[in-house]
Amino acid sequence: MSNHRPVLLALLLSLASSVAIAGEPPEVRLVIRDHRFVPAQVIVPANTKVKLIVVNEDATPEEFESHQLNREKVVLGGGTIPVYVGPLKPGRYPFFGDFHPDTAQGVLLAQ
Repeated sequence: MSNHRPVLLALLLSLASSVAIAGEPPEVRLVIRDHRFVPAQVIVPANTKVKLIVVNEDATPEEFESHQLNREKVVLGGGTIPVYVGPLKPGRYPFFGDFHPDTAQGVLLAQ
């Protein structure tokens, strides 16, 4: 039986890592470029926790902010941050860049 221990251990570790991955929320990439969100409209599944990956391609910082999502988080120039939202009811959730509110605007659509 001791000959099977390494195989059994590898199988258990593989199973444990796949369970952890299965529990991760879906990821949606959101880019800040030229003080704008790209894409400006993001569709996410309703009633599901989502991980937004906000990538700032600009040299200056920006703040991802949304009153409806109750989120406010700075992303440095050239930086990347995670922003977790939800689970959200179906609807429209505007967000904006607090440092460039005239151009950095977007909406999250939960469907």
